This record gives sequence, structure tokens and C-alpha cells, in this order.
Amino acid sequence: MTTADKATMAGRIHEKLTAAFQPQMLEVEDESWRHEGHSGARPGGETHFKVEMVCEAFTGKSRVARQRDVYRTLKEEMDSTVHALALTTRAPGE
Repeated sequence: MTTADKATMAGRIHEKLTAAFQPQMLEVEDESWRHEGHSGARPGGETHFKVEMVCEAFTGKSRVARQRDVYRTLKEEMDSTVHALALTTRAPGE
């Protein structure tokens, strides 16, 4: 990840999730452009994100527990800039 990538909200999300979960796979996509004119959308975007992550930490946890872990990790972002996260969370082999 470049310095420029870290300056974006997607970059910060990627960095925080990597530090917290050490995922085998992590994709963070800014989908704000798809929500222009909708609730929570702002000029310049960086409000709506799609996250797909596979990590050992999710083994044996329910979908809800996994999502709570992610939301807890991104609490600061959710309380300020991020309006919505679409989450796909899996354990290895799922």
C-alpha cells in the first residue's frame, strides 16, 4: 500500500483491518459513487464501502459476531465519515 493509498478512507480501513485481523484476503472497495444522492452520501465520496475479508479470527464465529468485530475495529470511522459498510466475512475454507 502506498502513502497515497493510506490517505484515503479505503486505505485507512484496509490498514486497520489488516492490523486487527491479519487476514489471508482483504478487499476494500469505495462504492460511494453508487450512492450519490442517497442518505449519507457526501460530495467527494468516501462514505460507502464494500469489504470482503477471510481470516482465521472468524473461525467458529457467527456472521453477526464477525460483523460486530469489524464494526468495533472501525468504530472511529463509522462514527465520523463512513455511512455504510457491505461486509462479506469468512473463515479460511468457507
